[in-house]
Amino acid sequence: MARKQNDDLLIEDELAAAFLNDDDLTQVPQEDDTVMQQQIAQEDPEDDFPGQLAVDVYETEEELVVKARTAGVNKDDLDVSISEGILTISGTLSSGDESEANNWHIQECYWGEFSRTLALPVPVKEDEARAALKDGVLTISFSKVQQEQAKKIQIM
Repeated sequence: MARKQNDDLLIEDELAAAFLNDDDLTQVPQEDDTVMQQQIAQEDPEDDFPGQLAVDVYETEEELVVKARTAGVNKDDLDVSISEGILTISGTLSSGDESEANNWHIQECYWGEFSRTLALPVPVKEDEARAALKDGVLTISFSKVQQEQAKKIQIM
């Protein structure tokens, strides 16, 4: 089926609508983007919640690897912990700019606390975990626990 030129706009609108609940749809203000951006910037900071950290998780024959893009985060501002197969990565992303802006035009970057907790998909040797931060990518590697192959029991 051929795609019409305005189908892309519909797809973007559908994507935006997927993140809105019914209450949001009835309260959409009829104002321009600048006013809406100013309202967003003036929201109460107590309503903030930790940002979600995106991760990639994959395994090789020997290891389970978790990678997270943490560009701009100092290793001193990162906390990585594991307990009973649950990995938690948290930290703070600072803009480095301590000025108090009062007239935002665009604010798309996330600054502040972030956290991600995930259950590892395979058993690992938690005490042998290795973590490295290089070029803004946090890489955590775990040696996998080798599962014994089922042994055939001969029936006599």
